Amino acid sequence: MSSITEPSGNSGSAPFFSKQATVAKPGFSRWMVPPAALAVHLCIGQAYAFSVFNGPLTKVIGITQSSADDWSLTSLGWIFSLAIVFLGLSAAFAGKWLERVGPRRTMFTAACCFGGGFLVSALGVYLHQIVLLYLGYGVIGGIGLGLGYVSPVSTLIRWFPDRRGMATGMAIMGFGGGAMIAAPLSVALMNHFRSATSIGVAETFIVLGIAYFISMTIGALAIRVPPADWKPAGWTPAATGQNKMISRNHVHIDQALKTPQFYLIWLVLFLNVTAGIGILGQASVMIQESFKNTVTAAAAAGFVGLLSLFNMGGRFVWASASDWIGRKNTYFIFFALGAVLYYLVPGFAASGQMALFVLAYCVILTMYGGGFATVPAYLADMFGTAFVGGIHGRLLTAWAAAGVAGPVLVNYIRAYEVAHGVAKADAYTMTVHIMAVLLVVGFVCNLLVKRVDDKHHMTDTQLAKGA
Repeated sequence: MSSITEPSGNSGSAPFFSKQATVAKPGFSRWMVPPAALAVHLCIGQAYAFSVFNGPLTKVIGITQSSADDWSLTSLGWIFSLAIVFLGLSAAFAGKWLERVGPRRTMFTAACCFGGGFLVSALGVYLHQIVLLYLGYGVIGGIGLGLGYVSPVSTLIRWFPDRRGMATGMAIMGFGGGAMIAAPLSVALMNHFRSATSIGVAETFIVLGIAYFISMTIGALAIRVPPADWKPAGWTPAATGQNKMISRNHVHIDQALKTPQFYLIWLVLFLNVTAGIGILGQASVMIQESFKNTVTAAAAAGFVGLLSLFNMGGRFVWASASDWIGRKNTYFIFFALGAVLYYLVPGFAASGQMALFVLAYCVILTMYGGGFATVPAYLADMFGTAFVGGIHGRLLTAWAAAGVAGPVLVNYIRAYEVAHGVAKADAYTMTVHIMAVLLVVGFVCNLLVKRVDDKHHMTDTQLAKGA
């Protein structure tokens, strides 16, 4: 284990939530940081499980069945959409603030917003005012999602310059796996609080809000940043000539937006996520229609759960692998293998080869999750670590855009095909072939990523001032 051997400066006299107060003291092990990051990411990963509340929220008044005054599913669908939008916006616009105040204050703010968002939503359920759910979980909770997502990642990258992919993979795997805890927990709590006069959602929101606030606050209190110029014992940064894709310099967050590399990596993430997120959202319906009268609804739910496992596992496995094969080569695999699998999937369905169909999508979902986990390390390689949290936050707008583009491609093209007489079992063929083309475009974008020009690098004076 690597531990701190440098003095921590005068952090003891600094305000508790200041960046200076989080500088690690001598003897601190960097392996204490991943659990702190997981304490946050496992909580905010609940977002992927919010759909378990949709059904009960349509029966808040009717209790056993929806009444005329109950909310519709279409109205409720905006809660999750708003949360993802504000995740992207907060991550993008709070980047400079994150780098200035440090991870502890940012993570605590995320805890207040995410936990508080549940409490506001609980009030919305109690008063039956959907605008409070939009404000609570959608806006306030969404801001908590964005701040909680980026702040631990940038800290991990600084602690693990030798294993950037593995470190970010651990945290972002937590985000992918948070739903696996949140879904059954939420259902169990709703069943516990259910009564003749309550569907149990408001009470569940209160418990979750408090529990998530506590867990995320523990993570915020435990987080530490390394002293300036710290590096792991025995590790020497590779010379630029040895690995041209890993920079030993730093690029300011605003200057990064003036480089072609930022926009190429933005497209790399956007295209990789677009190709996976639409399929993930329609997985249950897709496998039932592709293997009509063969796959039951229960089996389709199992397929969705399997995809979630591979999505989560891929975040750690691919990000860790990128430490050995390089970030650019990792994305080359994502795009090349993904394009081939998408091209082959309709044939697997047409010939009734369910095992190959399932296997193909499981591999695709590992690369979907791996894309999220690998991109922070890719950014650190290109732009340095000084402002990587803020740069990562701005890049997450690609996720927000893909969250719209992916489902639109899958849903609207399928609807068009069915409306023009194409059998439902064959309606996904054009969609997945379009996904294959998008991945080929992503391959080209990744190919064009080169080392950032020296003119964009910060000078030592600028770096010292943080300007």
